[in-house]
Amino acid sequence: MTSPTPTPEAEGTPENEATALFSRQEEALPPLKTGATSTVEVEPKNGLDRFFSITRRGSTVGREIRGGIVTFVTMAYIVILNPLILGGTKDVAGHALDAAQIGAATGLTAGVMTILFGVIARLPFALAAGLGINSFLAVAVVGQVTWAEAMGLVVINGILIVLFGATGIRTAIFHAVPQPLKAAITVGIGLFIAFIGFVDSGFVNRTAGPGGPPVQLGNDGSITSVPTLIFLLGLVVIGILVARKVPGGILIGIVATTIVALIAQAVLQLGPSFKDPNGWHMTIPELPSSLVTIPDFSLVGQFDLFGAFGRVGALSATMLVFTLVFSNFFDAMGTMTGLAKNAGLAYKDGTFPRLRSAFVVEGFGAVAGGMTSTSSNTVYVDSASGIGEGARTGLASLVVGVLFLLSMFLTPLTLVVPIEVGSAALVIVGAMMMGQIREIKFTNFAVALPAFLTIVTMPLTYSIANGIGVGCISWALINVLSGRAKKVHWLMWIVAGGFALYFVRGPVEQILSH
Repeated sequence: MTSPTPTPEAEGTPENEATALFSRQEEALPPLKTGATSTVEVEPKNGLDRFFSITRRGSTVGREIRGGIVTFVTMAYIVILNPLILGGTKDVAGHALDAAQIGAATGLTAGVMTILFGVIARLPFALAAGLGINSFLAVAVVGQVTWAEAMGLVVINGILIVLFGATGIRTAIFHAVPQPLKAAITVGIGLFIAFIGFVDSGFVNRTAGPGGPPVQLGNDGSITSVPTLIFLLGLVVIGILVARKVPGGILIGIVATTIVALIAQAVLQLGPSFKDPNGWHMTIPELPSSLVTIPDFSLVGQFDLFGAFGRVGALSATMLVFTLVFSNFFDAMGTMTGLAKNAGLAYKDGTFPRLRSAFVVEGFGAVAGGMTSTSSNTVYVDSASGIGEGARTGLASLVVGVLFLLSMFLTPLTLVVPIEVGSAALVIVGAMMMGQIREIKFTNFAVALPAFLTIVTMPLTYSIANGIGVGCISWALINVLSGRAKKVHWLMWIVAGGFALYFVRGPVEQILSH
């Protein structure tokens, strides 16, 4: 039976007065639409069901477990990739982090924070070391400070985000973003994760020389590698299973395609793509000779909270923190918006259950990432794969968290599924998320242009935060200059101004350094 639409008070619709946004309390969970045509209103079966609202959200324990497994399989690469990014760069003092220690700490932090998120926020989102921030640290930060000092900046960034979440500032900014932009964020994330899948699978590559287009199909315009063909096979298999609404279709497709990849590798003995363009792009799918490894947690606690301020000066260190906060803050907010919509958990105003709890726990992920030298841990857009499998509650996050903790001891098993297979699932889920585009009125150009810029900027700049920034700035300018100033919340001007500074932070940092 379809229930009446929850009242604004129950839903948490944004109040008319801005001051009320900052004192908003955590609302009770109303019946939620699950993406079907009706709202589920069934008595919980047991305490677990009641705690996670499994039945109320139209899910089952089996779906949550499957969804959690799919999410983990899709994002398990971070346990391998994070050590490659952080461990491959020496800091200003000539010190490099140990890759094995980073791997152990990455699994530990991701596991603990994802479990906490599942228990407290009770949403099917998984956390791990954010790829954007870890790359920023390795490329732009540790050339100026030590690794311990860089991780201290990450901790400060996390503390600020926790304060923004706990005081309601982050919630207020979330409400200030107009609904068309929230829908555009979801669509943009869909394109973004599909593009990630295409790139990681080798279906899309950079062109070799100058003068050509920035990207191309495969190698020199052709599909030449077996791993990319396996990606395409996975795309077709998972697509057919999802189209036929087979329960567990994404997980079944991942397992089936991984078996094909194992057979192909056993026969062809392919190497990594950095040695052979036709090889695997990250992990080589082979059955491990041993299953168990002993993790080394020596990096836990190796951070210097204020050392960077003494080394590079207060202004330069503050600019580094500003960059971390802006990227972390808006990237995570946009990701959670898109995931909640994709899961059918978002209300009409774009909010979702336990919003403030989600913001606060995500902020603690940044703090934990700095304290364990794994970089800021944030909500992963790859969680969309588990949502596509049917995950709707924090129980799926618990499954992901437990698997991350196990991965510390079972690292060889995380290498079995190649990224080409996981990439196929990401493209499928990206296609699912495109459906939100129907909520954007493209007939109104004052809405259409900011939404369009939000959508295309995310994949083209490889950044969710950049897409949000371009959308907010263009929304404010276009609506005000076209006589629609009332459509721009006063907080949007602060956000737009902050993003304008964020986009020119390079020249600003150069000026400050002189």
